[in-house]
Amino acid sequence: MLQLNFIRDNREETIQRLTKKNVKNADVLVDAILAKDADRRRAQVESDSLKADANQIAGQIGNLMKAGKKDEAEDFKNKSTALKETIKNLEATLAGFETELHEMLVQLPNLPHHEVPPGRTPEDNAVVFEHGTVPALYEGAVPHWDLASKYDLIDFELGVKLTGAGFPVYKGKGARLQRALINFFLDRATAAGYLEVQPPILVNKDSGFGTGQLPDKEGQMYYVNEDELYLIPTAEVPITNIYRDVILQAEELPVKNCGYTPCFRREAGSYGKDVRGLNRLHQFDKVEIVQVANPANSYEVLEEMRHFVAGLLKDLDLPFRTLLLCGGDMSFASAKTYDMEVFSAAQQRWLEVSSVSNFESFQSNRLKLRFREGTGKTQLAHTLNGSALALPRIVAALLENNQTPEGIRLPDVLHRYTGFEWIN
Repeated sequence: MLQLNFIRDNREETIQRLTKKNVKNADVLVDAILAKDADRRRAQVESDSLKADANQIAGQIGNLMKAGKKDEAEDFKNKSTALKETIKNLEATLAGFETELHEMLVQLPNLPHHEVPPGRTPEDNAVVFEHGTVPALYEGAVPHWDLASKYDLIDFELGVKLTGAGFPVYKGKGARLQRALINFFLDRATAAGYLEVQPPILVNKDSGFGTGQLPDKEGQMYYVNEDELYLIPTAEVPITNIYRDVILQAEELPVKNCGYTPCFRREAGSYGKDVRGLNRLHQFDKVEIVQVANPANSYEVLEEMRHFVAGLLKDLDLPFRTLLLCGGDMSFASAKTYDMEVFSAAQQRWLEVSSVSNFESFQSNRLKLRFREGTGKTQLAHTLNGSALALPRIVAALLENNQTPEGIRLPDVLHRYTGFEWIN
């Protein structure tokens, strides 16, 4: 959530940056917030003034009673009663203003960093790094869904029977490859200084609000109505919420956590060739990295995180590129995001496998996540997260890019995790 004092002090900049993120009528929204804030502040000043009057009258009542002036004291008591009723009504009005102001603020997305390029669609994203060469496949190479069937790795139809489309069943070496990738990603993260945690995969509304999924993405999240709980769309939600309502010391920063979870997304409106096979699922596995950082160096932390993810892709020998997302393609809560895409040789297309983002103080303002330097005042921390990595499209690219007439040879780095070198 944006900080109200920043909006108040930087109206034009706020409007300009919201417009860069393709927020319609940004000026109208910002001015409505500022008008409501002015109403709230006037009501607060009036309330404080009336409370001061009430305190003064209370003192006069006491003095009059001591002086034996009961009639005059009674008159002041009546004034006090009327004043208290006025204050009560004014406080109700003030509470209404504060609620309305909060509801208006939570509808605004985070402001994009000044380096974020303008644009509305993925075609406007900037390619900032490319690595590796696209493999030349043998004649007769097929996409991963055919390989999954040929080698009995993934049963998509069985998943439909058990649950529905988008819930595949991994089998044999397919299941072992999943487990191997999870362990490989976690081992690399812990070696890089991340503390592994295993969080719940159901969260409450406060957790969804804290990281910005609510009220923005209710339609994409699975909801357990009876218990008022949400299935997580990413481990970012529970891991970041570990630090909700926490005050850290500056010397504790950065805080680094990683964790594996299944993730659940409704993916409403997805259809066509882009959802075939593992390209887009309702349930998938992912290892997440999360950091809580000092605002003074959070963008250095962002670069460190994206280079860590790039290192994983290099180790898997996958051709990939890094995109700096444009304003219109960023998430609601992000200030700056890098996407990593691997090239799928059989499909001849790029597949997103990771997003690494700096949310600045947007999440921490909702979370009330603060830090203190020495004996100074508390201030909001910055939060960051990244996929390291999401498995489905990694598996798709590994199967497609490494297929040969003799089978699929897995990257060397995975052999000790899988216990086998080939799928054949």
